[in-house]
Amino acid sequence: MILTFKVKHKYDFTKQLEQARQIANFAIKNKDKRSSKYVSHFGLKSIISNQILRKYGKNKNIKKVSNIKLIIPNQGIKLDLNNSIITIPSLKISFSYQFRYQFTKVNQIEIDNKYYYVSVTIEEQKQIKSNEWIGIDRNTNGHCAVAACTKTNKVIMLGKKAKYVHTKYSKIRRKLQRLKKYKKLKQIKRRESNIVKDLNHKISKKVVQYAKENNCSIKLENLKNIRKTTKQAKSFKYTLNSWSYYQLQQFIEYKAKLNGIPVIYIEPAYTSQTCHKCGQIGKRNDKKFKCPFCGYTAHADVNASWNIAYSGQLLAEPKSEHLIHSDSLFQKNNVYNQQLIQEGDCINGNTDIPQRATVLNAIDSRTPVALA
Repeated sequence: MILTFKVKHKYDFTKQLEQARQIANFAIKNKDKRSSKYVSHFGLKSIISNQILRKYGKNKNIKKVSNIKLIIPNQGIKLDLNNSIITIPSLKISFSYQFRYQFTKVNQIEIDNKYYYVSVTIEEQKQIKSNEWIGIDRNTNGHCAVAACTKTNKVIMLGKKAKYVHTKYSKIRRKLQRLKKYKKLKQIKRRESNIVKDLNHKISKKVVQYAKENNCSIKLENLKNIRKTTKQAKSFKYTLNSWSYYQLQQFIEYKAKLNGIPVIYIEPAYTSQTCHKCGQIGKRNDKKFKCPFCGYTAHADVNASWNIAYSGQLLAEPKSEHLIHSDSLFQKNNVYNQQLIQEGDCINGNTDIPQRATVLNAIDSRTPVALA
């Protein structure tokens, strides 16, 4: 697994970055000249100029380069693991590092005027074996992520701050656009992006830590093309397009991978409309869900997260080594087995308490309906 760490430096690389920019623009105009002998007159070391020629000489879309980083490949880097020091002989610099993960090699380093971007290969942990799941429902309104755990029978709700952040900054941006203060507008966009990124990091860390503590695998909905397929009201369009589903997904994926936790995807159809108790289609009104068949009522996102956790409609079956062989939850015909229908209100520690409690022996025994 490859991770990139950012290390702040105190050097001035203005001259080298300008040389790199000139080489990049040369590569765009002269795609057949990818040898450092053609750009030696710019004065940049050949081990760096070769990387820039390859990167920009292959790019058919870019017309001009204004911002660029110096690129140092693996063979131009010396690593001292005992003293935690990285040396770049071509630039005559060394710096110490303190990365949180053990790594096997440094792939490459990119440099701008503020940071080293160190790309390293991390050893992947052996994946856990578990039949327990954490189903995560991602949302644009309310909490960003609602996670239901089949092992603890509890729900955690994360990221309520996101909606406030988007509402606040959308008003600021509209005001700046009217005043035509475009430089300030760019700063505000960057600030909002950084806040959302930080929030997604915290959410993903909490989810993966919870999964690790309870020895659970993670299930997510496949939300690819959601912006194209979802019907959008004008008031909802901004919220949908400003929140980063994919970023949160990436953060969960890589953090889970570092901890040996499998992540799989399910079809999202009807997860928010199906009753997780009896499998019938219920009624949803904003964040309220009610099943007209069994009387179950709950927060709509909580109900959806349980559907995801117990769903058997996987896009890809988990590998056999990740599962303990027992009565499988992944039946082809039924999403829920009878045991799962009877779970919920009567189990100690459940935070998903309906407004209208149901009696265990009065649960409808009809055949569960598979999600479409």
